[in-house]
Amino acid sequence: MTRMAPIGSLRGMNLTSIELLERLVAFPSVSDASNLDLVAFIGEYLTAHGVAYEVVPQPDGRNANIWATIGPRIDGGIVLSGHLDVVPVEGQPWTTDPFTLTAKGDRLYGRGSCDMKGFDACVLAAVPAMVAADLKRPIHICLTADEEIRMDGARALIERLGKDWTRPSVCIVGEPSRMKVVTGHKGYMRIDTHVRGHEVHSSNRYHGVSAVFVAARLVTWMEERDLRNKAEAEANGGVPYFDPGWTMLHVGTINGGTAHNITALDCHFVTGIRLVPGDNGVSYVREYEDYVRREIEPAMKAVHPDAGVTITWRIGGEPLVREEDGEAERIARRLTGDNGIQVVPYGAEAGLFQAAGISTVICGPGDIAQAHQPDEWVEVSELAKCDAFLAGIIRECAA
Repeated sequence: MTRMAPIGSLRGMNLTSIELLERLVAFPSVSDASNLDLVAFIGEYLTAHGVAYEVVPQPDGRNANIWATIGPRIDGGIVLSGHLDVVPVEGQPWTTDPFTLTAKGDRLYGRGSCDMKGFDACVLAAVPAMVAADLKRPIHICLTADEEIRMDGARALIERLGKDWTRPSVCIVGEPSRMKVVTGHKGYMRIDTHVRGHEVHSSNRYHGVSAVFVAARLVTWMEERDLRNKAEAEANGGVPYFDPGWTMLHVGTINGGTAHNITALDCHFVTGIRLVPGDNGVSYVREYEDYVRREIEPAMKAVHPDAGVTITWRIGGEPLVREEDGEAERIARRLTGDNGIQVVPYGAEAGLFQAAGISTVICGPGDIAQAHQPDEWVEVSELAKCDAFLAGIIRECAA
């Protein structure tokens, strides 16, 4: 259902990108928290400028995505895509309040200022100019809820293109790229491993199955598989432009065991795989599963039949691949003047839009080196470049 939020104090206010960034940062929209207050604020802002929008809730009911269209309801528009969620701040040594935008020289400090509420603020600041322009081609605003975790918000919105909404032909994803035109990024998939052992007193451990010992072997397999990819890439040059130019496997968390003198009943760990374009993530899962079933589980079950390994996996994001004569690249290069070849090792929602047949690039303010860091910041000058870029997008759609 298309919604129009109650019009409050935002009526008639043309806020700058910095003023809007201050308001966006103040909402602690950490991925595992609710973003509904932030969505309500953006809805009020859009309504204050006469823009209808639609809220698409997440299945958890605690988060939501926003889709808005400005201009004619026809196919062939340009999507400006950003995410609203930010990563946690707990345990990081911040020297400023992470949810209060703090200016120091040319830098604006705050969680999400770089990744990627800076781009979101610039897009929202451009709304009055979008509304005032005589757009011949629609501009769509896409703001998603869970890019940092699952990217299901983007999937839900993309699924509705050409059905409930008109179908765009171009997407600009505003991940931090220093306003350079990024034409490639890695894909991402996650593997969850649950090792189920058999508890006994540690003095009698050969009659039990230690889930921690088994998990250690599997984590070592992940590392050795990663090192094999690295060696192969170093031997053949790897995938051009990517640093590193190979698919990486990484175990980020591991938890297990009950006490120092009990063989561990359970152990869980999570593997992230960052896939270079052209690599098949499912093949890693199949290779891993084959190793577990052939080399690991028989010995476990010989001790106790309930012992074993459960493997679940999901594709988090598709890779972004440079397009031959891509419309998004042509537009972004024309507006930025950037003619270099840039790719990034992180994953983003750009690959999902491209997989749906929409010409896509990344181009946004800030440096990815600041993302997820304590004292995260974006330069005022980067926001100014993004403001100018979006003004060019408006001209492009009004021509």
